[in-house]
Amino acid sequence: MISVLVVDDSAAVRRIVTAALESDPGIAVVGQAVDGQHALELADELAPDAVVLDIEMPVLDGLAALRRLRAAHPRMPVIMFSTLTERGAVKTLEALSLGASDYVTKPTGTASLAESASEIAGQLIPKITALVGTAQALQAVDQPLPPPRPVLAPGEATRPEVMMVGCSTGGPDALAALLRDLPFNLRVPVVVVQHMPPVFTAMFASRLDRVSALTVTEAVDGEPLEAGHVYVAPGDRHLSVHRSDDRVLTRIDAGPPENFCRPSVDVLFRSGAHVYGPGALGVVLTGMGHDGTAGCRAVQASGGTVVVQDRASSVVWGMPGAVVQAGLAHDVVALDKLAARLTELVRG
Repeated sequence: MISVLVVDDSAAVRRIVTAALESDPGIAVVGQAVDGQHALELADELAPDAVVLDIEMPVLDGLAALRRLRAAHPRMPVIMFSTLTERGAVKTLEALSLGASDYVTKPTGTASLAESASEIAGQLIPKITALVGTAQALQAVDQPLPPPRPVLAPGEATRPEVMMVGCSTGGPDALAALLRDLPFNLRVPVVVVQHMPPVFTAMFASRLDRVSALTVTEAVDGEPLEAGHVYVAPGDRHLSVHRSDDRVLTRIDAGPPENFCRPSVDVLFRSGAHVYGPGALGVVLTGMGHDGTAGCRAVQASGGTVVVQDRASSVVWGMPGAVVQAGLAHDVVALDKLAARLTELVRG
């Protein structure tokens, strides 16, 4: 049984979140806190497996509470409960940089109570289950965990012409770490799919631009890819690439979700494999689910290269783990060594 602490200053929200979570027989809400200070007291008293934490609260807000929770309980999964607004996006991205495990967005005011509970359950339950499972596994093993299957032996690799990166849960922090360490004179463009809603992605790209020597922007339709530039898929839109004469351009569209995701890593990776062939480099970072596995299969089939983040440094080893288990990874690398490894590949 997974125990959860729910923190929100609204009694109505606490009731809805509790009902949503307890619709899963494997989850029990063991406490409800009305503000950040109350949350800290209950976290120490109840030692829950996970915390759902509102951002805007009196007495002690979610960000201040998160800082203190992280100091006292460094491995406890904390999921922020955010509004789908510009202010909510800013606060949520700050929370992720402070160590929040993930976030979900609150339903809009037009949703009924039943619709709100269903939407919250659909977002929260899979994330809590995955994050708690990862936290428990890492508590049991302090050394880096080996991949479940041997990685593919590197062949005669073509020097990459593009770097495609896909990630989800834990991805914002992992991307910031990766882009911070990539050199300013990187010889290839970097194209990124991070599972993230609208409003968030433009601000996310701006935050990445501030920490990276590369130029990071939210992608727009029809722009040519340039070396040393990073293109982040906009929320709720697929990002792919296509060739036009002697240039490679971005394509933004609202095609059907894949793996319940839009943007989807598979959509980007398939297009990159088609355009660049053996010059495609696919990188899969931390995330839930298996988005990216089919795309990595396309990259491998085209003669390209696949590199994934290792289990020990991933918040959730779902997406990279699925690639490894499918036998599609050429290399499995810890996050703190990933930029150096990718730079080495790009430089041939």
